[in-house]
Amino acid sequence: MRAAWLLLPALAALSAYYVYLPLPGAVSDPWKLMLLDATFRAVQQTCHLIHYLRLSHHLIVLNYLICTFDKLKSVSSEDVKITDAVFDGVEVRVFEPPAKGDESLKRSVVYIHGGGWALASARTSLYNNLCRIMAESLNAVVVSVEYRLVPEVCFPEQYHDALRATKHFLQPDVLAEYSVDPNRIAISGDSAGGNLAAAVCQQLSKDEDLPVRPKLQALIYPVLQAFDFNTPSYQQNMNMPVLPRYVMINYWIDYINGNYDLAHELLVNNHTALNVGRALSFRARLNWTSLLPPSFKKNYKPVVQSTGSEAIVERLPALLDVRAVPLLADDATLARQPRTYVLTCENDVLRDDGAMYAARLERAGVPVTLDHFHDCFHGCMIFTVWPTDFSAGVQTRNSYIKWLDENL
Repeated sequence: MRAAWLLLPALAALSAYYVYLPLPGAVSDPWKLMLLDATFRAVQQTCHLIHYLRLSHHLIVLNYLICTFDKLKSVSSEDVKITDAVFDGVEVRVFEPPAKGDESLKRSVVYIHGGGWALASARTSLYNNLCRIMAESLNAVVVSVEYRLVPEVCFPEQYHDALRATKHFLQPDVLAEYSVDPNRIAISGDSAGGNLAAAVCQQLSKDEDLPVRPKLQALIYPVLQAFDFNTPSYQQNMNMPVLPRYVMINYWIDYINGNYDLAHELLVNNHTALNVGRALSFRARLNWTSLLPPSFKKNYKPVVQSTGSEAIVERLPALLDVRAVPLLADDATLARQPRTYVLTCENDVLRDDGAMYAARLERAGVPVTLDHFHDCFHGCMIFTVWPTDFSAGVQTRNSYIKWLDENL
């Protein structure tokens, strides 16, 4: 009995040590965020053990656990019609608000979910809840794209799925079927979904035969580049909960079908060193010293290697492919983009990806709204349902929907 009393404080101390992380003072709901992160880390470590034992791929197990936990939640959808469909071979979930007698056509949002190109689903309650609220608040038809995930497929298949589903929906006869106004359509996504939304928008802008084009794009803490893993936000938030730098690098490696032995090379920017000829022409497009405001740059210094490895981009050409890395697009492509909303969070490694894209779009003449949240973190917008409910989630979601309502 005495041993048990000694063991309990020790276990409590170990648990507190595992959970606690030093966080910036402005972070919303810090202890809840620590608990969420500790849970996610514990699950990830279990999944990596299963992977190490060759029982299954760790991402398959992780996604299974996420979806299993998600089934414990129930989200009401009494006022919104939710149907599953297939658009040009790609599964989608369509959210239709109740019809109103005094209207003929509705506006619409094509939404692409996040999850590192490997996790989550259009069918999970987190995204069901977001899309349902969007449909109700905007009185809009929301099409949530269920693209295929890593490790089943890698780049460019996720991009192709998102593009095919979007182009199918933009056909006049399909829009008519859902009573959608062809002049009031937005393309949107969060995190990896923001990456796919930006890439799809860029490709649509190049399609001269497209009869209908999106009016807006709305990108929520998007991942837009793999050129520089030492931007100020990557340096500042390298150990931030939910998405530390090493996790984002691993998501990139999985997406472009690389090997984890390249993680350190990417982390120190050896793939874009000054002697890597293929990267030289892109360097000016991601020069954060000229694209970021002083409040983002702070006192951080660029990490530019004089000597690196050309072999990395030869093995992984997607690192410099604009379909995977929309921030590398040329100015002419950016100038063709629709009015844009970019949401960024201070406590997020991807903050500068969104901010640099907003700056480049603005310089190209595109109307841009950069909506920055000082107390929020990556992924927060989908965390609005108990037990993963954060005030940051409601705050960012409301601001995002308000912008859509005013501009779509």
